Amino acid sequence: MIQSFGTPASYLVLEKLEQHEHEAVFVGGAVRDYILGKRATDIDIATSAEPNEVKKIFSNTVDVGIAHGTVLVVLDQEPIEVTTFRTEGTYSDARRPDEVQFVKSLREDLLRRDFTFNALAMTKDGKLIDLFGGQEDLKHKIIRAVGVPEERFHEDALRMMRALRFAAVLDFNLESATFEAICNQAERLENVSVERIKMEMDKLFLGSNPMAAFQLFKETGLHKAVPLYPEKMLGVESALPFASVKEGWAFFLVAGGYSASALSQAYKLSNEEKRFIAEVETAYAIRKERPFTVDELYIYDVPVLEAAEKFYRARAMDRSFASFPQFKEEKNKLPIQSPRDLQVNGKDLLKWADVKGGRWTGEWMKRIEAAVLHGRCENDPNKIREWFMNDFNSKK
Repeated sequence: MIQSFGTPASYLVLEKLEQHEHEAVFVGGAVRDYILGKRATDIDIATSAEPNEVKKIFSNTVDVGIAHGTVLVVLDQEPIEVTTFRTEGTYSDARRPDEVQFVKSLREDLLRRDFTFNALAMTKDGKLIDLFGGQEDLKHKIIRAVGVPEERFHEDALRMMRALRFAAVLDFNLESATFEAICNQAERLENVSVERIKMEMDKLFLGSNPMAAFQLFKETGLHKAVPLYPEKMLGVESALPFASVKEGWAFFLVAGGYSASALSQAYKLSNEEKRFIAEVETAYAIRKERPFTVDELYIYDVPVLEAAEKFYRARAMDRSFASFPQFKEEKNKLPIQSPRDLQVNGKDLLKWADVKGGRWTGEWMKRIEAAVLHGRCENDPNKIREWFMNDFNSKK
């Protein structure tokens, strides 16, 4: 038994299915990643057992997609997806099959998959099942659709996005027939929901070579069906790879010249993504006018500063990344990181000034914050009191 792939629980699932005289194998991306020498995650199992049979074999199951043959088996507190071998009917909406038919043939099941390297299977003993040359394509870094590419993309238009995502993540090239099929069907991506497109873009942004995908978007015409796709990406290669998904969306904002609100609305970004790209938008506008100062170091988080600086240099065709500012070190040197770090509060001001409270306390706390930040006063209660009393009395 090969234990370097999968988990003990996943092997037990295979064994139990086989003990009940069903064929069962590991399939999909986990097998692909295993061959590539990467850590295999999201283990999926395909089996000749139908969903009701799977549920009889295992006591703890969850119906996550039973209509399409998928049952979640929970074994040793680990959830494992088990899907019945199936073929798929027509795709009238270019997104999902109108119907599926359960079959007993692994070959028929693998035939419906998108790319050859995702149509690989492996037995519990480590025997690879490669019916369409997936291993050879992995060896030569090729993205090739299973069977007839036109049919695969006509079934599910999102597969075209997946092809470009794999180009970015794996740094692979599109096989010629697969490339031509995407060119011919690019407009069908308009039938795919923005949520599904965003999921693929999120993964693409984290790839080792997003530039490969960006070039393919234009070459295939697929960019026309992607909401707010930047028309120009001058110098983008110097801004890659992206440090995070958020930085990828911030790049779309800067490269396309869009507003944070427009991009957030178009892609239904999360609150965290909205906040990040809005801050990058503001910081980038400042950076176009001048280098960042102590004020920006204080206001913005390091990832925001790094993204804005990186995009500014990319747009300016500035390749001097050897002299890239060390924002984290510079920020850590600041006397305070937030107003909470001040050694005094409004109550102290009331006591020192012996004046009734009001808006003036907040205004003076802001002045003290600026004085400490810019080194005009030490962040020490006695020093602040001395500075405050001198300034406060002079302005009476």
